[in-house]
Amino acid sequence: MTASAVVPTLGRTPLLIPCLEALRAQGAEIILVDQGEAPVEIPAGLADRILRPGRNLGFAAGTNLGIEAAKGEWIATVNDDAVVEPGWLAGLTAALEADPRAAAAQGINLQLDAPEIADGCGIAWNRWWQAVQIGHGRMAPPTSSGAREIFGVSATAALFRRSALRAAAPDGKVFDPRLGSYYEDVDLAGRLWAEGFRALLVPAARARHAGSATGRTLSRERWRLIYGNRYLTAARLLGRSFWPRLPRMAARDAVDLAQATLGGDGALAAGILSGWARAARHLPGFTHGGPPLVPLGEIRRFR
Repeated sequence: MTASAVVPTLGRTPLLIPCLEALRAQGAEIILVDQGEAPVEIPAGLADRILRPGRNLGFAAGTNLGIEAAKGEWIATVNDDAVVEPGWLAGLTAALEADPRAAAAQGINLQLDAPEIADGCGIAWNRWWQAVQIGHGRMAPPTSSGAREIFGVSATAALFRRSALRAAAPDGKVFDPRLGSYYEDVDLAGRLWAEGFRALLVPAARARHAGSATGRTLSRERWRLIYGNRYLTAARLLGRSFWPRLPRMAARDAVDLAQATLGGDGALAAGILSGWARAARHLPGFTHGGPPLVPLGEIRRFR
């Protein structure tokens, strides 16, 4: 089966060309979704299709546009500041082919400037109901480690089974466009679990990641999305179990707000407050009275 790689970009990172070159070397169909203010210029042959929606749709809607245009049965999502290493695509494809229950797989994402250190080894929820990158800042596991189950994959550099995406998003909205950017892959992980699928970490597959090179330029807006989307994603995941956990979530944010205020980080403080407003405005579209999409014991298992 063929693989397609969807790369959304705003044209703000110098790693875009190395990103595309690395994917081209692995034989993937490449769909570039150019959402920047000015069209990005790339050498001929580095992308099979370039989609230009004319505005920044956000990671979720922009990536959905690329997925819709992709031809492959395996769908890779790759940030424009991530460079996959040789064998990345083959390793993830082999892991998914070997496990029909697996909807998604990722390798070890390494810090670009310190490749012995992990940027992330998958997604999990901590006790404060914040989504975190497993193993961030720690020594990367050896490539000889076998594949293991994780709660979800980071869309920074991951491979998905297209049939599983259809099951989780029959309307074609693989990543919920209401989230824009941040937590959209966490939300997808919960919906894939609800359809009976699981996710894998494949340590032999590696990618180097600059670490939110674009996100850092967003400042207050970045924090607004992170703090707001956390509540929306948790609400859909937890169902009626969300409300008893809301005070703990708010308390954690209040600590962050106090530290930001005392430390003079106005962008973070403003982002937390506007994130709360964002969550309050959109919560009715995410809350439900049903059971958690994933049993709470399963979520805790990956902490």
